[in-house]
Amino acid sequence: MTHLPYRRTLGVASLALVTTVGLTACSAGSDDSSDGKKRTVKTAMGDVKVPESPKRVVVLDTAELDSAITLGVKPVGAVRADVASGFLNYLPKEKVEGIKDVGTIAAPNLETIASLKPDLILTNKDRDATRYKELSAIAPTVMTETTGYPWKENFQVHAAALGKTAEAKKVTSDYTAHAGRVTDAIGGPAKAKQTEVNVVRFIEGADIRIYGKKNYIATILADAGLGRPAITDKAKDGFSYDVSPEQIDKADADVIFTSTYGDPKKAGETKATASGLWKKMGAVKNGKVHTVDDQLWIQGIGYTAANKILDEMQGHLTKK
Repeated sequence: MTHLPYRRTLGVASLALVTTVGLTACSAGSDDSSDGKKRTVKTAMGDVKVPESPKRVVVLDTAELDSAITLGVKPVGAVRADVASGFLNYLPKEKVEGIKDVGTIAAPNLETIASLKPDLILTNKDRDATRYKELSAIAPTVMTETTGYPWKENFQVHAAALGKTAEAKKVTSDYTAHAGRVTDAIGGPAKAKQTEVNVVRFIEGADIRIYGKKNYIATILADAGLGRPAITDKAKDGFSYDVSPEQIDKADADVIFTSTYGDPKKAGETKATASGLWKKMGAVKNGKVHTVDDQLWIQGIGYTAANKILDEMQGHLTKK
């Protein structure tokens, strides 16, 4: 089993770079693209000319797929995460129906991609830096520096490449308003901040992750104004603080959201949740542990996923 869907960010330097490289696009002459015009988009690999209105887009990671779907673009091809269901299950079936499977994350089939005759490829250096020249020979390739934590900045890069910057503004403003409504539903900013929340992921083949403050899911918690326990400050590079099942009590908080990647027994979930340490945790005693879908909360990354997460979060946190 591959563990590529795990999201470990590259830290502040990467965020600064992706913020710098991707937020603008400008007109740039004409060419033989789908509508005869091209624009220049600033990317992690330098300036890239893309079609004014790309018609055949291939996406090579889950965040790029979420961005395209969010902006009303159905790619002709996409990689899938390492899940049996193919494309992540939170995406509406009608939105992904007909998209060609072009391989798995970080292992795309270049021949299949080429056969689709794309006019734009979206990906990131974490997954495909070593394939940049090959991908660029197939179609203009727009890469962000990394994935995960800088997802909002990356979304703007994707929007610029897709020619959907106006639509992106509405997406981001709607999301901000949505997060505000969740904060209000919890009881307002003060109460939300006083509610300390942990996200715990059980992972087959790896330690248990207590997520820190520099990853995708942490940004959504922050947008809803929720507090985080002190343990999150110990997360390596801000990403996660990893523990064994024998240390699961370190994950205690007012509220805990848990997800599982792989087999629960092999991921340490069965052992951890059957232990005395788990049963003595405050969140467990108070019925404040909520199991959530790993594909949505951890693997998806994007505004379509984020809005669904906000809805679920509100439901759990306001349930009497």
